[in-house]
Parts: sequence; structure tokens; C-alpha cells
Amino acid sequence: MITASDFRNGVTFEFEGNVYQVVEFLHVKPGKGAAFVRTKLKNVMTGAVVEKTFRPTEKVEQARIEKKNMEYSYNDGDLYYFMDPETFDMVPIGKDEVGDSLKFVKENMTCMILSYKGNVFGIEPPTFVELAITETEPGFAGNTATGATKPATLETGAVIQVPLFVDENDIIRVDTRTGEYMERV
Repeated sequence: MITASDFRNGVTFEFEGNVYQVVEFLHVKPGKGAAFVRTKLKNVMTGAVVEKTFRPTEKVEQARIEKKNMEYSYNDGDLYYFMDPETFDMVPIGKDEVGDSLKFVKENMTCMILSYKGNVFGIEPPTFVELAITETEPGFAGNTATGATKPATLETGAVIQVPLFVDENDIIRVDTRTGEYMERV
């Protein structure tokens, strides 16, 4: 058990049947009345962000989120299979838990699998990945002072905006958090 006065960014806890992570917190001590803790919380299962106020002495159960590096192996319909590098066990994860977190991940890439009490709720791909461009229109000269971009399809099927000088079969680095082009490799 932890009290609300122990809240810090990144702390996870159970509250009202859900698991939350503290995104922001502020200890408020008004001139009159009792102190309180104003928080912005992210539901780790659904991703929804809510604002709650707690008394500093209010107790909540701390939640332990398990993080494990696993290697993405393949997709079989609605199941995505990940290999545990220590035991070499194949772990199937449903399409609902994966969402669109694998749109920049290709086979044999290592991802962080997030689970709570054995239930997988999220997948974190590597922060930066290097992918080949499979399809894009050829760039044209002129009008480059404005930082013009064009759509490009990556080898995973994702479509992102790239600068005009990038061509098919180029290898580029992509930031998976924002889905933005970083540089040509």
C-alpha cells in the first residue's frame, strides 16, 4: 500500500478496479482547509487519461507492471507470436492487445511486452527502427525550401510522410512514438 503523498511520475497503482499510472501530480496546500494531491492519471489498460484529487493520507494498492523483452516472430490471423529469448517459448498475443503498436515492427525485432497479473495489455516497439521504403512517388526538383513531403509505404505496410529526396528501396530511420521520418540510413 502507498499513500497519495508518495505519488511520483510513473508510479502505478490500483484504484476503483483499474490500474493507473501517474502522469502528473501536484501537492496543494491551501491557506485554509486540508492539503490535497491533484493528479493526472493514465489508465494503463485503455490508455484513457483522467484527473483525480486525493487526500494525502488516502491509501491505494501499488501495482507491479511486468516488462519483458520478447522477439516478434510472426502473425497468424488474429494472433501475433512472440518468442521469449530465455526459454524460447512462443507466446501468442491477441489482435486486441496489439492494436497498432506493431505497424513499424518487422519479424525478429525485439519489443517490450507489458503485463499485469499475467494479462498482456500493451506492446512497446523499439523507439527507432530502420525500415526499407517499398513504394513512393519519385521526387521532383524545385519547391524544396518549404520542406515538402510525400507519402511513402514502408516494408511493414505503414505509410508515413518523407522528404522529396527519399526514393524507393532507401532504408530510413523512423521514430515509432510519433511515426515520423528521422533520417536516411
